[in-house]
Amino acid sequence: MSQEEKNFETIAVRQQTQRSHNREHSVPIYATSSFTFEDADHANALFSDEVEGNIYSRYSNPNNDEFIDKLVSLEGAEAGIATSSGMAAMFLSIASFVSQGDHIVASRSLFGSTHQILTQLLPKWGVSHTYVDIHDLEGFDKAVQPNTKMIFIETPSNPALDIIDIEALAKIANKHGVLLNVDNCFATPYLQNPIKLGAHIVTHSATKFIDGQGRVLAGAILGQKETLEKVKFMSRHTGPALSPFHGWILSKSLETLSVRMDRHCESAHTVAKALEEMEEVELVKYPFLPSHPHYELAKKQMRLGGALVSFEVKGGVEAGKKFWNSLKMISKSSNLGDTRTIATHPASTTHSKLSEEERLAVGITPGLIRISVGLEHVDDIIADIKQALKA
Repeated sequence: MSQEEKNFETIAVRQQTQRSHNREHSVPIYATSSFTFEDADHANALFSDEVEGNIYSRYSNPNNDEFIDKLVSLEGAEAGIATSSGMAAMFLSIASFVSQGDHIVASRSLFGSTHQILTQLLPKWGVSHTYVDIHDLEGFDKAVQPNTKMIFIETPSNPALDIIDIEALAKIANKHGVLLNVDNCFATPYLQNPIKLGAHIVTHSATKFIDGQGRVLAGAILGQKETLEKVKFMSRHTGPALSPFHGWILSKSLETLSVRMDRHCESAHTVAKALEEMEEVELVKYPFLPSHPHYELAKKQMRLGGALVSFEVKGGVEAGKKFWNSLKMISKSSNLGDTRTIATHPASTTHSKLSEEERLAVGITPGLIRISVGLEHVDDIIADIKQALKA
């Protein structure tokens, strides 16, 4: 059976680094900074890319290779690079392709740190950007300039959970000869495969659901081999390498990704439906609720609705804070994608550096709460939400 014929779950479990002479069933941790060469000719062949192999763990390592090889297969890519954090992946996936005078088109709804890269860091090197409303496909087409190198989006968006038509945007990108880069963090390769829909680059914060247990920081960049050569070069010489230990953990995490996401999504859908019935809640956003404005599109390009639910507490920012403070079981954190359910108040945490006008433009209202639904019993999750709302 070829790799292409295997199912998602089988690839995630069975794709491994080649066994050593010790015949281990589970891959060991390769805690080494460097690797030896057979002779001068072998070293030269490795450094000149004539043969594949490990040189230095800043470049590659068997544990990180196994993690990336799995992700490449699961996303339908040709190549990938592991990084030390999700934001390292976001930055590399953009900065590797732009130079002074270049331009980026991006959806307005982006994670706060990605927004800072576009608005604060890249302008220092003469790279400009244009934001487009997430709902305005025609606007993306019109925003592309002669010096545009990339369209960058995340879908579902953080934290408003809006959905962008990846296939339609890929056609716009191809029309203009620019790269389409999709942050696939919320969906994971189990729920959505942007490359199969036409995207050129897929980025992940593997810190989230790919790890799934709140243990490590990591990121990944995936795409076609030729496209990723520039990313590979920049990664080698700027050094955002993933620890082999973390690579080992993440490869193990992928073995349970499908099982975890099935449960996350089932519980999140149940929580979203329960929230719609609560009188203290103004609005609920969940991609697989019929009330979601992009429900049909979500059903078309995602396997399930994901583990994130966003809702507006009646009463504005103070009501949102009071709800957050009143949670007893659910964790108060800015993170997501854990076994433990986490609630975030974006206006005072992840997107606090944005102006009120900027927050409203991306759907972050004062009382908005984002819940990353974990693996506890769903009745206990709903009970904690109810008592906090009553408070």
